[in-house]
Amino acid sequence: MDEIESEKRREVLKNKLSGRQYHVTQENGTEPPFENEYWDNEKEGIYVDIITGEPLFSSLDKFHSGCGWPSFTKPVSDDKVKEKIDASYHMVRTEVRSSSSDSHLGHVFSDGPAPGGLRYCINSAALRFIPKEKLEKEGYGEFAKLFSK
Repeated sequence: MDEIESEKRREVLKNKLSGRQYHVTQENGTEPPFENEYWDNEKEGIYVDIITGEPLFSSLDKFHSGCGWPSFTKPVSDDKVKEKIDASYHMVRTEVRSSSSDSHLGHVFSDGPAPGGLRYCINSAALRFIPKEKLEKEGYGEFAKLFSK
C-alpha cells in the first residue's frame, strides 16, 4: 500500500470509528480496564473485528479473568488472529492483531485456564458483539449452531 492509499485508509477509518476505537486499533492503544463495553458481557454470541466484521472470538470461550478486559481462551479459528512481539513500555509481550484488518486487538498471556492455559486479553473497542439471536440476520448463521443446545 503506498502513502496515498494509506492516508485514504486512515481518513476512512477516522470517519468510521470512534476516537477510542481508532486509537486502540490503529495506534496500538489500550482502553481503561473495567471501563469498556464488553469486559462483563455475559450474553451468548460472537465478537467480530470492528473494521472488517471478521469473526474473531466466541462467548463460549470467554471467561472472567479479573483483568478488566474481555478475556478468551482462544480465537474462533487460529487463522483469524496473528501474533507479534510487542516490546513497548519496557515489557516484552505477545500482541494479538486481526488477520483481516491488521488492527491491534490486545495481547495474549500464558496465565489462562486449563487446558490451553491462554488468556487473550482483548480491547472491547476493537470488537463488535453479535448476540446469538441476531447471527442469522447479520450474516453469521454458520455460528448459530454453536449456541443451539
